[in-house]
Amino acid sequence: MKIAQIAPLIESVPPKLYGGTERVVSYLTEELVRQGHDVTLFASGDSVTSAELVPCSGAALRRGGRCLDPLPVSVMMLDRICRRMDEFDILHFHTDFLHYPLVRDRGIRALTTLHGRLDLPDLHPLYRHFSDLPVVSISYHQRRPMPPVRWAGNVYHGLPLDLLPFSAKGAGGYLAFLGRICPEKRLDRAIAIALRAGLPLRVAAKVDPVDRDYFESEIAPLLDHPLIEFIGEIGERDKGEFLGGARALLFPIDWPEPFGLVMIEAMACGTPVIAYDCGSVREVVEPGLTGFIVGGVEEAAAAVANVGALDRRLVRRRFERRFSVERMAREYVGIYTSLAPSRPVAAEQMLSA
Repeated sequence: MKIAQIAPLIESVPPKLYGGTERVVSYLTEELVRQGHDVTLFASGDSVTSAELVPCSGAALRRGGRCLDPLPVSVMMLDRICRRMDEFDILHFHTDFLHYPLVRDRGIRALTTLHGRLDLPDLHPLYRHFSDLPVVSISYHQRRPMPPVRWAGNVYHGLPLDLLPFSAKGAGGYLAFLGRICPEKRLDRAIAIALRAGLPLRVAAKVDPVDRDYFESEIAPLLDHPLIEFIGEIGERDKGEFLGGARALLFPIDWPEPFGLVMIEAMACGTPVIAYDCGSVREVVEPGLTGFIVGGVEEAAAAVANVGALDRRLVRRRFERRFSVERMAREYVGIYTSLAPSRPVAAEQMLSA
């Protein structure tokens, strides 16, 4: 198939450091190419891919530092896509809804994966208005707030099986927190759990400018403890060692997480996940197999004490079975095929066959 993948421009594909959506787009794009599809990636100019790259900004907008408003650049990207729409069997958007008026009622075969939270009330009139356009969820929980729309499928994220190395022991003996420091990710809970369990907590996380005041006022004072180590934002090359060395990943979220990529990254290393029961957690974590789902600090600390009874090899096997990039790409191709029936063969092609 001839497939267009359209990525956000905030981060490169793949991101240099933090970035969930762009990372998933990268894994999917590379796997589709590996499977023999003709893929074109519309993304920032500093992206790296084996597909054809159409650079839609000089660099990722977050890294450029001079882009105050991403909308003008996004509109120019849509213009580039419009000029080439007829080349593709399917256009797969990972960029929310800005393209909706351009693909509706034009016979364009377009699919949109919704990567963000869908419980914001301002979104609902828009999705009701465009309820005929096919969309994909990344967890069933993510769908709950939505009005009736055209769900084309639910596709859990997947990782390349050779991306992160398996660690049989979690020899570092610490607890891990990986991601972003913001109120809904609840690093404060992770710190409380670690202190209650009496184990070190290593924090690999970025602080966005919008969350700087929260970090300074609420989190920074909690980091001044001998059991807490803040190491900042880390890249892909450091994740395997960081997650693999952990006794468990703490995921004490306080929001309707649409998926939670870090949970399956930990599982790929064989590291169990201790998570609060929010959002997609029950669709990702299998209690007693790949981790524990808890309701508070005391319960989480008890889970930390019991995590050694889990088989890290089984954690890895469950990851391989449920969250591989091959499975993710296969499910997307099935959806592409259902939306993009075979094109008619032109007469000159038939004569030359």
